[in-house]
Order: sequence, then C-alpha cells, then structure tokens
Amino acid sequence: MARLLRGRPAGMQADLSSGILPEFFALDEFARYGINSQISTVAYDPVQSLLAVGVTESGYGHGQVYVFGQKRVAATFSLPRKASVKRLQFTADRLLVMDSKDQLLLYSLETRRLLATHAFPSTVAAVVTDASLDWALIGLQSGKWFDQAQPGEVMIYDLDRHGLAPLKLPNFWRERAPKSRLVPVVALALHPRDVGKLLIGYREGAVVYSFKQNKVVLDFRYELPPGAPGGRPDPRSIQSSRYPALTHALWHPTGMFVLTAHEDSSIVVWDLRDGRVVLARTVQENHVNRPSAGAASALRAHTPIVQLAWCSKDKADDTGLLIAGGASVELPSNTLTYLDLGMSPNYATSSWQLLADHFAHPKRQHMLPMPPDAPIHSFCLLPRSSPYYAGSHDPVAILVVLTSGELLTLSFPEGQPIPIANRLHISLSFVHPFAHRVDFATVERATWLGMKEARQRGPALIRGGAEASHPRKRFERRTILHTSHRDGSVRIWDAGHGDEIGNEDTIQVEVAPVLGRFEDVESSAVSMAGATGELAVGLTTGEVVVFRWGRNRHCGRKAWRAPLPPEADGLADIADRADPSLEEGLLPHTLYRCRQGAVTAIKMSDVGFLAVGYASGQIVILDMRGPAVIFDVNVKRQAKPGKRSSVLRHPVDNANPTPAEWATVLEFGILSLEGDDYSSILCFAGTNLGRVTSIKLLPDATTSGRYTAQDAGCTWMDDGGLVMTLTPLNIDTGASAHATPAAASGLREGRKVNGVLVVASPSGARIFRPAAAKATAHKTWDNNVRCQAAAVVDFEEQRHVLVAVFGDGSARAYSLPALKGLAVARLGDGVEMARLSDALVTASGDLFLWAGPSELAVFHVWGSGQALPKSKDQLFNPDLVLPARPVISNLQWISGSQAVSAADLDLLVGGPDRPMSRRMMEQERADEHQRRILELEGRSVPVSTRSTGTGTGANRGLPADASSDEGYWAYMQRAVNERVEKLGMAGDSMEHLREQSAGWATDVNKYVKQQKRNAVLGLLKGKLGY
Repeated sequence: MARLLRGRPAGMQADLSSGILPEFFALDEFARYGINSQISTVAYDPVQSLLAVGVTESGYGHGQVYVFGQKRVAATFSLPRKASVKRLQFTADRLLVMDSKDQLLLYSLETRRLLATHAFPSTVAAVVTDASLDWALIGLQSGKWFDQAQPGEVMIYDLDRHGLAPLKLPNFWRERAPKSRLVPVVALALHPRDVGKLLIGYREGAVVYSFKQNKVVLDFRYELPPGAPGGRPDPRSIQSSRYPALTHALWHPTGMFVLTAHEDSSIVVWDLRDGRVVLARTVQENHVNRPSAGAASALRAHTPIVQLAWCSKDKADDTGLLIAGGASVELPSNTLTYLDLGMSPNYATSSWQLLADHFAHPKRQHMLPMPPDAPIHSFCLLPRSSPYYAGSHDPVAILVVLTSGELLTLSFPEGQPIPIANRLHISLSFVHPFAHRVDFATVERATWLGMKEARQRGPALIRGGAEASHPRKRFERRTILHTSHRDGSVRIWDAGHGDEIGNEDTIQVEVAPVLGRFEDVESSAVSMAGATGELAVGLTTGEVVVFRWGRNRHCGRKAWRAPLPPEADGLADIADRADPSLEEGLLPHTLYRCRQGAVTAIKMSDVGFLAVGYASGQIVILDMRGPAVIFDVNVKRQAKPGKRSSVLRHPVDNANPTPAEWATVLEFGILSLEGDDYSSILCFAGTNLGRVTSIKLLPDATTSGRYTAQDAGCTWMDDGGLVMTLTPLNIDTGASAHATPAAASGLREGRKVNGVLVVASPSGARIFRPAAAKATAHKTWDNNVRCQAAAVVDFEEQRHVLVAVFGDGSARAYSLPALKGLAVARLGDGVEMARLSDALVTASGDLFLWAGPSELAVFHVWGSGQALPKSKDQLFNPDLVLPARPVISNLQWISGSQAVSAADLDLLVGGPDRPMSRRMMEQERADEHQRRILELEGRSVPVSTRSTGTGTGANRGLPADASSDEGYWAYMQRAVNERVEKLGMAGDSMEHLREQSAGWATDVNKYVKQQKRNAVLGLLKGKLGY
C-alpha cells in the first residue's frame, strides 16, 4: 500500500519534477533586512548624510555596525571579537567605534576596511572627535592596570597615524582637590568655535583646559547651600551643604556659557568669563540652588537626566535645550522635553539678571510625545548640514533609541512623529517599531512599477551613498513583503531577487487613524491581492480593515471623518477616513466587524473575494463588489461529529469533547471538483485539526453580478495536525491553479481546469482532488521531524517541486506528484531555529527566515551554496567638501580671545616631529595644483596658494605669511604683538569716537536748552502783548 501511495498517482501521468537533479538544490543567501540585535547607539554624518547604527552582542552574533544611506544603500561592519558597540562617531572619511571592552576600532568609509584598533588600559567613559581634526580625545573612568593609566586621565589618539599622541592630560580635578579618591571623567566637549579649549567633566565638577596655555583656565563645582532644594529635595540632608555629582557637561553653541547636569536632575548654566552660576534649575523649576523655607515639601523630586543637547537653529544664537528625562516623578519616566530659549541676549550689553531670566523663562516649553511603555535610552539629532556644534546645529529630526531597542523619529522642534517610509532605510523599519509579522504577495512587475505612492512628505532623511548595480529583470513576478508592526502600521515593499529593483518605494498604511484609536490595533493576519491592489488587515480584536488602491478625494485638506458605527457586527464604509496627505495609494475602503475572536487567517483574492477565519471557527467570505457577506458558517458545522467525508480515519475520539478548531490557512483557486464537469471558483480552508474544507462560489442566478457560496465538502489530514499550506495545481501542465483574473475570464468560455490540491502539515503532505476524494499521493516526513513551512516552488517556470523547511535546520525538496525526496540543504547557523514556523517559502524559490528578533535572511533554493556576499554599495562621496569649522566672533576677538586652529592643535598635540597627515598632504597637492594653473594662465599667485609651511619639524603647518626660517613659537609671538598693536589702534579709534559722541551730546543739550528758553520767552511776550 505504501509503495502504491509513493509511486506516481493514478490519474496524474505527468512528472512535474522531471530533470531536476539534487545538485540543483542549494541555498544561496543574497540579502538580509533588519537589525540582528538590540540597538545600543546611533550616529549621523550630515556631510555624507549617512546613519550608523550599533548593536549589542547577543546569541545572534557579535556586535555589528550598520551604515545606511539613501534607498537600499547599506554596509555592515562586524567587530573582530565578541563585544557590543558602545559608541559611534563619524570623523571625516572614518568611522570610530568604541566597543564594550574599551577597544577603539577605526573603519574607513571609503574602502570599508578596518584601519586600526587600540585597546585602552582603562574603562572609557567619554569620547569626543571633530570633523576637522585628526584626533580623538578619550576620557578614562577607572583603571584596570594602574601602572599604565589612572582614573580621570584624558588620552589622545591619532586617527591619521593610528597611535597615541605624546600629549596626555592628567586628572586636573585631583590636582585641584588632592583628597578626592576616585574622580573619573564623565564628559568631554570641545569648544564649538575654538578647538584649543576642552571642557572636561569629572564626577565632582568640570574644568576648561586650554591647549595653548597648557593649563586649566576655569573650573566649576556645583554647591547647594543649606536649605536649597536642588533637584531631589531630601529632608534628611537639606539643611547641610551638598555637592551633587556631575553627569553631563556641554557648551553653549556660541561658547559663551557652559552647562552642567547633575545626578539630582539639576541643570546649571555657568558664565565662562568668571565661572559664576548664571542659573540653576530643573526642567520645571528655577533657582533650585537658593535656600527657601519648606523647600523639601514644596518641590518635587525628578527622574535622572538621561541625555541632553544644547541645540541651535539656523543661527547659532537661537538655541534650545533638548532633555531626555529630568521631569517630575509624577510624570512618565520616558519624557523628552524641549526648552526653546530663543535668541541669546548680547553678552556685552546684558545685565546679569537679563541673562538669568533668559535661561529661566524660555519662549516655549513642551514635552514631545513618546510611547508609554519604553523609557528613552538615548537620542541622536540629524543636522541639516553642519557636522560641528556637537552635532546639534539646525537639526531637522530627532532619532530616539528606546531601551527596548526600538527607534522613534520625531520632527524638530515640534516633536511630531515622522513616518519613515521612503525616508529611512527599509532595514530600520523592522525596529520602528518592532515588526511582529511578515507576509508576502506575488505581483507582476508592470503592476508593481505602477504602485508608486503619491504623498505629501518631506525629503529623505538619509541621502548619502550610491547603490551598486545589479542584474536587471531576473524575475518578472516580484515578491512583495508586507511587514506588520505593533502600532498598527503595515509597510509594503519589494524584497527583490538579488536583481535590480525597479520600484524601491515603500507603501505604508495606518490602521490606527482609520479606527480612530491607538490601542488594540495589532494585526494578526494580513493579505494582499497583487492583481487588484487590495490589502486586508485582520486584527486581534476581530476587525478587518480593507484598503484599495485609488486617488484620495480629500487630499490637501482635512477630511471630515464620520464617526464609526457603534460596536456592532457588519460592514461599514470608511472611504472618508483617508490620510489627507495621501494623494494616491492604498486608501481605506471597508471595515468589517465580527465578534468571533481574533482573526486567525485571511486571504484577499485576485478576483474580488475576501475570506476571513476567526478563533471561534467562523469562516466568512465577502464579495468585495458590493461589498456583501456571502458566506458565514462555523467550520464545525460543516460535518457532523463522527461522520467522515473521507475514507481516512479522523484521529479525534468522539467520546471526548470536541477541541477548539479554527482556520489556519485560506486559499482561492479555480478548478473542477470531483464529480463536476465544469470548473468554478473555490475557497479552500485548512484548520488546526487537519480539516480541509472546500467552498464553491457561483454566480447568483437572481441578482446580476453577485455570487453565492455553498459548502462543497471536506477531508482530513491523517495525523490531524494543522494545515500550513494549500496550493491548487493544474495536473496537466503543473501550473498554478490559483484564482486569477485570466483564469476567471476562462470560465465564461467553458474552460475546465483539471486540478488537485497540495496540502502540507507538520507531519506530512497530501495531494488529492477536492473536495472529499481519496489522497492520490501521500508523504510522511522522515525521522519524525516536524515541518515548519512548505510551498510549491517553480524551477525555471517549467518544473515544480515541494520545498519544506524542517525543525532540524534543513530545507528539503520533494518531487511532484510522487512526493519523493530529491535533495536536502542545511540552513546554516545564522538562522533562528525558534522562529522557523514563521518562515516564508515563495513560488519563485526564495526562503525568508528570521535570523534574529528583527532581522530577516533571504535565501534562494536554486543556487550553489554561497554565503551572503558583501555589499558593493558606495558609502563615501569624496566630492562632498567638509565645511569650515566655526571660529570666534569679532567681539570675542576684540575682547582678547585667541582661537587655536586645527593646524595649531596638530602641532600642540602631536609635537614638531609628527609626520604630515593625509589631510595636510592632500591640501598641499591641491594648493600646488592651483598654483600651477595660475602660473600657466599668467595670473599672479595669491598668498593663500603659496607655500603653506608644509616642511618638516617646527616649520610644518605654519600659515602662508610665516617665513621659512621662523619657528612656530616665534610666529605666534609676532602674531600676538601685531594683534596687540591692532587692539591699540582699535582702542584709540574707540576713544576718539567716544570724544566725538560726548561733544555731539553736549551740543544737543545746548540746543534743547536754547529752544526751551525761546519757547518760554515767546509765551510771556504773547501774554504781555509784545
């Protein structure tokens, strides 16, 4: 009997798998989408417009760095050893990575190679770089080997020469307070307009170090006198002096003020001239450093400050504070607050009270909306153009990293959520928020090219890089994925086949705005009809939302949305609830409610029908031409208990209560049922108990254009296991017998499709002619290994096999219709075995397997066993010019400030014997090239293009006006003398101006007095009659 079943089935003479050899079946991994582990940090380069994402080490692999550009541009940098990514910073054409084991890794964005590594002998607490410098300043927290490094030291790493600089900054705070035991560095920040000043934040306070003077020029320590509440008033210690520990330190964008944040959530603004406190406040209260009666009971405690940034808009004087955390404990812990301070007052002419009021009373203060269930881990600002000002100048958006590893994108400064479809890389959509379900649809290439969403939206946030070229038109039928997210959004995009993707856009639909609520909107089943452009989203609440492609009549204006009907079963028209910013795309069309539990299966056909299965066992079929419900029956009522429609035994015992049964898979096909001499549209439903039901859809004889549905019978799988897949096949040609518009039009001509149904379950597969015929072929999986996913796969569009994914980490191919084993291939170690049941197998031979919580690996079964190739996308664009670093203002220069240039800092940090950096050599070549061009044209050579002092030793790096035999310090002394002379001349001019102004004021006073005297005399003469 077994031999008979495993041989070629009766009535199926064609061998659909002939010519397929075992060596043809091998897995090629050609793409990965998503993030393989929890996000730990992000960084953004506004010049190259690239976004870097670092992840933690996990069971899914080592820490990695993803660098994303425009559209599908991406590259991955893997850490050489097991560690998590702790910090990321872009610096010119390099990417600096600091891992959790305090190892610095330097990658080239141009070649995408690891340039250098360096392990620090202490825990790294802070890292600061600058796009115009070749140095990375590393602040150490605690020592591991005290003979090499001490806590609180600042080491300087040469990014160009790949080694430590000779200059090392000691712990300045310990020099200030020798009795302090452990004073680690907690923050580092370069002056926004003078690289010669470094702000170092220690646990007990902060100092400003001058590279030029080689000493600390200012120090700050925040003290709360007795009776001052601070950020966390404590009755036990409020009557004593306290020194809250420092957690953050940063500069004002103009460099005129310093801000420190402390562990009691206090925010202190310091005057840079004399080191006095301008204002101490929290997010809600001001002057928290002043003693007040009953302060402990009047003020509220605040949550710790996670991160803060001093942002500036188009003008550096127009600033604001972005603060994560620090709010009252009565508010949610994941608050993000923006204090819009406005234009900074003129420091030279403003009183002390005016400066304090500026920081105490911002123009606007508002809390940005955040999800309630995930605290903020960190945030990253996305500036428009400038890489300076600590990455906080004129940002266009805020990228928030939650402790769960999810991302949230907000506009700046409004804080409104930004839809990321077509604005960020598709891999980031897997964590924005988490994608909990992935489904697919097959769409013709011409149809998908026309499905371009027209929406009113801003420009792409990431615009850098260039995508590598790929083969064109490898497959005419595109595999379109739709990822479902926990916020109710569904994103639809072309996964590709390793070929050129004609339409790289992402289509996004939002269920929450359509339903008018933002809770209980998680989808449980999604289906898309590729031929009609319809999408059905089934929710855990039992609601089904249908979207249809079209043009929005309410685009550009706020659409009037009628209130949804009361909570009652039935159909509702929701066409007026479309997004006003959407011109053309998937618009809400129909809402169907059915109180039968969560949606367990859903199928949108290409011929205008929608089938829905519920947890209660109810199966509903809708004719979308109405729309109208044409079938609504519980699956348990389709066959009486104990009676069979098949000769095979049902494993359920009638003596026991009937277990719960529901639909697990739904499919539409066009073929002839057993005993019929015509073909019809059929809906097949497979359940969790192994039942396969056939439902016949026929035109309604009483109503033109309408259809009716009737139960056509059912059969059972031998093992009673759940049905995973249903595939209708034409046994004459091996082609698919799915319900398509072309097949439906053939019904009018009387075409008959001789078809069978291929059914797969965890324990076996069957091929039979529906509705209740005996199995023409049957297969029980070997070694009792459970199958997790299966589908019929085409080979060169002429041969067909059944491909199944098993729980032992293998993929196997079986012939059709005999179901004999053809080949076996291992999935590899990079696949998450616990989620094999969520695998997808497409008819084109692609396998979509989860490689992590939020990463999808894509394989092709007809390959040669190749591993994932490295991305050939170009990240770095050498034609983009790095803007000049901001310098001090004229007022600061006149007042006595002396800025240090990047060339000066190279000499101060690297010493006179440091070889020329690559940046210097490139500048020298560019200047020499420009000089030769000018000489050939017969024009005079400007001073700036003459010798730039690119010699060796102390003369290297001197400006053009320095002589070749003049040392650096001699040049600096001469420059200072010239500056003093200019200041003297400026002082004489100001004195002369003062004298002139005083004389003019005296003349005006005399004139006014004379006019008053004449007016009085004229009045008296008039009274006396003169």
